[in-house]
Amino acid sequence: MAHPTDVRGDGVPLLPGAPALDNPVWAALTGPHTHLADRYGRAARYRPETYAFAALADPADPAAWADLHTLTGPAATVRVKPVGQVPDGWEVLGEGEGVQLVATALRAEPDPEAVRLGPGDVPEILDLVARTRPGPFLRRTVELGGYLGIRHHGGLVAMAGQRLRLPGWTEISAVCTDPAHRGRGLATRLVRAVAADIRDRGDTPFLHAAAGNAAAIRLYESLGFTLRRRTRIVRLRTPGTTGAGRTLGVVTRSARRTPIRPDGPGTGR
Repeated sequence: MAHPTDVRGDGVPLLPGAPALDNPVWAALTGPHTHLADRYGRAARYRPETYAFAALADPADPAAWADLHTLTGPAATVRVKPVGQVPDGWEVLGEGEGVQLVATALRAEPDPEAVRLGPGDVPEILDLVARTRPGPFLRRTVELGGYLGIRHHGGLVAMAGQRLRLPGWTEISAVCTDPAHRGRGLATRLVRAVAADIRDRGDTPFLHAAAGNAAAIRLYESLGFTLRRRTRIVRLRTPGTTGAGRTLGVVTRSARRTPIRPDGPGTGR
């Protein structure tokens, strides 16, 4: 059963009882994905080659940033979302804006042509990702489970899967279609098939997309997703000295930033 949604006049839904969605990476790493997490105090991150993000229990808490510094080490590169202000001493290498959408009227149904993808399919998956750029997908991302694909003459031409899992919610991600096979509704079919697996488990689907990717947002809204919130994503270099025992003051930085591609599903239909 989907969670109740109350949409304000500005079109942004309120989701009572869904605080996990406000900090989904943290909710996943301290919930269903605990077994995939490295954690120190109030900071956690996914293990290498699984998912390229870290999270803070409270992005406004200087102690959480100090814990992340200890966890990652000095002069390390890390991606974090959501983020408001960045601590002094952390170098902003790039940033972007994403949107979060939740399934409010999505028709979920299995697809007879969808096949399960696993570790043995990683070379093909990475090749498809390189050609379609749906967002970060690493060699071990498939271990998060729930990835489905459609093949044509034996070759993988479209896929979608499950990434972040939080209590009551599961993210649909890596939605992509080979350019030569777009226009056939493959992405739509796979989103619905992945959603069927999620709902069979009792969770509600949600997803992320780049805020500037209007085509993807229109597609997901047409399928029955509702825009919930926008979020800032940053790629950072940690301070060059050890973070152990330090508390970093949080200030707004105006350093030069390079846009980064927010993670999220692609637009191939």
